[in-house]
Amino acid sequence: MTHKVGYLIGSLSKDSINRVLSQCLIAVAPDDLEFTEIPIGDLPLYNRDLDDAYPAEATALKDAIAASDALLFITPEYNRSIPGALKNAIDWASRPWGQNSFDHVPAGVIGASVGAIGTALGQQSLRGCLSFCNARQMTAPEAYIQFDPEVYLASGEVTDADSKAFLTAYMAEFRDHVERVLTVLPRG
Repeated sequence: MTHKVGYLIGSLSKDSINRVLSQCLIAVAPDDLEFTEIPIGDLPLYNRDLDDAYPAEATALKDAIAASDALLFITPEYNRSIPGALKNAIDWASRPWGQNSFDHVPAGVIGASVGAIGTALGQQSLRGCLSFCNARQMTAPEAYIQFDPEVYLASGEVTDADSKAFLTAYMAEFRDHVERVLTVLPRG
């Protein structure tokens, strides 16, 4: 059985290291995971005044999440938290009240930074949002990637054997997490 995984990249930059990381993750993922990026860059700022007339971009976001069996968040850390664009996407997808798109969805969190602590604090901030939204998060292994452009290539290749083995194990555990959650809480 193939699981459809929607992935959200927290950075809007076309040259984002987290976009590179997403390609590396997809390259080492188990074959039974099918990936589709869920774009967040065109969303207007969330405003509850629009809850009765959702903009097309927000409806497309909610539809993409509904079409996914699971979600993978790949995000940088901005000012010890998550990027504003990612928080905005979470706000749109979790509203209007009673129509939370994240409810019971299997989710993974990972991110890359050039700094030594990777995206540890940003991921903790994201996990708090996802917990409130009742997403079923994979809690281990945690993955705070210190990005090295000679190790993580835009082609998806990972040149360091230990780094590749870690990402491969992470994605295998993510697949197992998705299967466990969907066995108990099937989507659709």
